[in-house]
Amino acid sequence: MDTAALRDLSTNYAASVDALDGPGFAAQFTADGELWVPDAAHDYTPTICIAGSAALERIPSGLARYHSTRHEVVGATYDGDSQGDSDGGDDRATGEITGIAHHLSSAPVDPDGPTGGDPADLPGTDTIWHLRYVDDYRRGANGWRIARRVLHLDRVEEQPVDRLGPGR
Repeated sequence: MDTAALRDLSTNYAASVDALDGPGFAAQFTADGELWVPDAAHDYTPTICIAGSAALERIPSGLARYHSTRHEVVGATYDGDSQGDSDGGDDRATGEITGIAHHLSSAPVDPDGPTGGDPADLPGTDTIWHLRYVDDYRRGANGWRIARRVLHLDRVEEQPVDRLGPGR
């Protein structure tokens, strides 16, 4: 099992989300890959499935509402069969990835406050997700890809920020 290649999937996933790169994001998955995400309207259980390259490619555009995002991979563990199936099929592995995702948005605008200026100098809010991905991977002709990723939100918090800094 090539743990460096598996870790690259998570860092490339994070970079493509932050860059709003839909094709790059979908390329981290198998053609029939699935991303399971929490239902924030209910109890944050990962019950919503986005499957297939076309649907996965649209995921990053949903983060365009933020001034910027930053996804960080904090830890990773893997387990797998690096020998593949006896009939020459794909190699398979599983993994658990921990991370933190920052979602920066501007503060509500005060209608009586100053206008104009650089948005990077404005205050805002950082919505921080402490997250855990539970992954299934397959290795095929294009190397390792995510076959199934389940996003668990362990904690969500909001912090005020004095200055948003550069956007995308």
